[in-house]
Amino acid sequence: MTHPTTARQIFQTAYESRYTWDENFPGYSADVQLVQGDEVHTGKIRINRDLSVEVTGVADEQVEEGISTQLRDIVTHRKRTSFEESHGNHEFSLGEQDPDGAIEILVNGDSMGSNYKVRGNDICQVSRVLGRMAFIINTHENLDTGSGYLGTRYDAVFRNLKTNEITSILKFEDSYEKIDGYYVMTKQVVQEYKDGTSTTTEFAYFNIKLLEAAVV
Repeated sequence: MTHPTTARQIFQTAYESRYTWDENFPGYSADVQLVQGDEVHTGKIRINRDLSVEVTGVADEQVEEGISTQLRDIVTHRKRTSFEESHGNHEFSLGEQDPDGAIEILVNGDSMGSNYKVRGNDICQVSRVLGRMAFIINTHENLDTGSGYLGTRYDAVFRNLKTNEITSILKFEDSYEKIDGYYVMTKQVVQEYKDGTSTTTEFAYFNIKLLEAAVV
């Protein structure tokens, strides 16, 4: 087996080493509980076979939207998309190497100004620009599923591009469980640091059941 040597090869190997759901993934349903401070909200969720998401039974509209956003984020990371489809038109070059072995991968042609760092076969940093905002996500711990890695502890730092001021920091801790052959998130704890205050939000999923495969 030859080791990847070019920036494109190194990044493609790491990209294809992520854990994603395969084409047979049937979707799943679960009960959800969101806890923020003294507030507790409950409801039900579905991620359908086509990876659309549904949230029902949540009384607070803003909380419902927050859960929907979190589920869409899960889907974005679990959806299987080929490297060519996602990055076929991009050009890659090698940047600097960190003392811990992480290699910077610079991307040309990406609409969001994305750059990455790869350590071993894992993408350990994502850097992007969104309008006037820039953010960097650093992954500190992964779960090796045997068929790809899942980030379990990571943080996101948001900056104002004009002033370079840090506007917020989010720290994530994710837990997963293997349900009938598929890894599904069971819990996510998010700590947000903004304007000198700290807020902790906890998403927990119970009674997770894969949906029945459609009868053809």
